[in-house]
Amino acid sequence: MTHAPSAPTPAPALTGNAPLTPDARRVVTLATLGFTLMFAVWLMFAIVGLPIRKELGLTDAQFTLLTAIPVLTGSLLRLPAGIWADRYGGKRVFLINTLLTAAFALALSYANGYNLLLTLALGVGLAGVSFAVGNAWIAQWVPTARQGLALGTFGAGNAGASLTKLLAPALLAVVPAGLLIPGGWHFVPFVFALLLLACAALTYRLAPADHAQPSGRTLADWVRPLVKVQVWRFGLYYVVFFGAYVALSLFLPKYYVDHYDIPLAQAGLLTALFIFPASLLRPVGGFLSDRFGPRAVTVTSFAGMLLALIPLTRELPLTLFMLLTTVVGLGMGVGKASTYTLVAQWYPGQMGTVGGLVGLLGGLGGFILPLLFTALKASLGPQAAFIILLTVAAASTAVFVGSMLRLKATGQQPTFA
Repeated sequence: MTHAPSAPTPAPALTGNAPLTPDARRVVTLATLGFTLMFAVWLMFAIVGLPIRKELGLTDAQFTLLTAIPVLTGSLLRLPAGIWADRYGGKRVFLINTLLTAAFALALSYANGYNLLLTLALGVGLAGVSFAVGNAWIAQWVPTARQGLALGTFGAGNAGASLTKLLAPALLAVVPAGLLIPGGWHFVPFVFALLLLACAALTYRLAPADHAQPSGRTLADWVRPLVKVQVWRFGLYYVVFFGAYVALSLFLPKYYVDHYDIPLAQAGLLTALFIFPASLLRPVGGFLSDRFGPRAVTVTSFAGMLLALIPLTRELPLTLFMLLTTVVGLGMGVGKASTYTLVAQWYPGQMGTVGGLVGLLGGLGGFILPLLFTALKASLGPQAAFIILLTVAAASTAVFVGSMLRLKATGQQPTFA
């Protein structure tokens, strides 16, 4: 198996089912910790955007754009960041990513005015890049046969979104506005900036060093897999499992407040009930993919989501709505892991590049879908978001099943390390 030129991977740790080395375990732990915090920062506008909306008198379109802008940055830069991590080392790029995000979060805590907030939201969006970097970093240390669980554990950092949903409403009231320390909604990015700096210090101190390994591979060699249709299909699946997850994480707090007329703190709690299974089941999805194969796990995830999305296209009581969105989250959590297990199996050694593109496409889905929810609400009604998600999920399922049947018929299988 060919590895990234900067991969700091001792050969014994990357063969077969060999146990993970202590360094590999530290990489998985620190990458997961950092990604959890970065994901909380990435989606914090879903909560802090609501008091900003009230303070600045934003329209629905302005509010949706503000919440979605960080997703755009964190999506578009995933591919180059993944390539950099493959070439120069995961730890190095992860640290730079964390420090830059901390700087923008600190600046955001002192910002006022819609245009300035939009600009700084682009910078805060760098938090989303950590996913591609972390995947590449872990792939440099963990054998392919065990990457399903390792990458699933890392991906459970999506639960960081629930940190914002649960903690941000309380942080809004901790420090009043007008003090030296920014108060009100400003206190949330201020706290996150401090936590990011602490996380960077831990990573610098505890993570094993990257070891550059010279390679004759050119940039064209790195990006060659991106011309394959299969890679773009993986991206389509990730739009459903991850892009839609991001979109609902941004959409649900406002939906609960506006549609069910409940307080922001309760809306954050109910959204967290969607986020937790959609995140914490990711390691389970990785384990099941290692055990039964990612194809079977992926098609099961699609089926579960479709069954839950169909009734969500109608008006429902609050309790039933909450339960069905939780089922959707279960499918997303497992499907996110199985999709990246497919990437790891078919493109070993190029997780940064291929995984970066798949993450980019999924993240773009998380940017575009909320905008579609708002734009089509007038024509499709209050359940527009779920009608759109059902349509996209059904189309993606059809593509996946068709591809799976064709690969089985031709006997094509990935090459395992």
